[in-house]
Amino acid sequence: MRCLLMTGFEPFDGESINPSWEVLKQLDGWQLNGVQVVARQLPCVFGDSLTVLNAAIDQLQPVAVIAVGQAGGRVDITPERVAINVDDARIADNRGQQPIDQPIIADGPAGYFSTLPIKAMVAALRDAGIPASVSQSAGSYVCNRVMYGLLHRLRQQPEVKAGFIHIPYLPQQAAKHPGAPSVSAQTLVAGLKIAVAVTLQFEQDLKLVGGATH
Repeated sequence: MRCLLMTGFEPFDGESINPSWEVLKQLDGWQLNGVQVVARQLPCVFGDSLTVLNAAIDQLQPVAVIAVGQAGGRVDITPERVAINVDDARIADNRGQQPIDQPIIADGPAGYFSTLPIKAMVAALRDAGIPASVSQSAGSYVCNRVMYGLLHRLRQQPEVKAGFIHIPYLPQQAAKHPGAPSVSAQTLVAGLKIAVAVTLQFEQDLKLVGGATH
């Protein structure tokens, strides 16, 4: 059976859980239209994250790859538009590494755009009553490194759509960060199932407004 690889992260920055992995554990093995979701956990470590990701791609040969990560403070599900070629860590990773202004790929391009149908995803999520928007920045931490490295790896395989989605805290995390928004695991599972369905359905993204003024 063909598979679609989804990756989430281990907890980081003092959190006991990571919503990306808590949700993807529930999606592992889910099937849609002859494609099975395979979920893999990535370490929140700058070098090792791509090593584990690339090994999973080598093993599974997926038809598409959707990486997912935590974005505490965001209010909705946010497919990322672009990854940039820089590691600039505000905090250390889970191995104590904190690269500053370092390229991910020394001779790589400044950025890579997602090849997922991100605007179609946002439209479908909103139609289902799930808050969503296009994000213009995947940051400069391990999530951005994974997105950039993923798209660099697949740059000569345009048939394999790939990109990154950030999701908010789960309620149990937000309870420890007063005032922080959260989304339930049930809603996030439903939202990521929609993201998978849209990825498999759309060869080209929709031409919809998804920009930002700042």
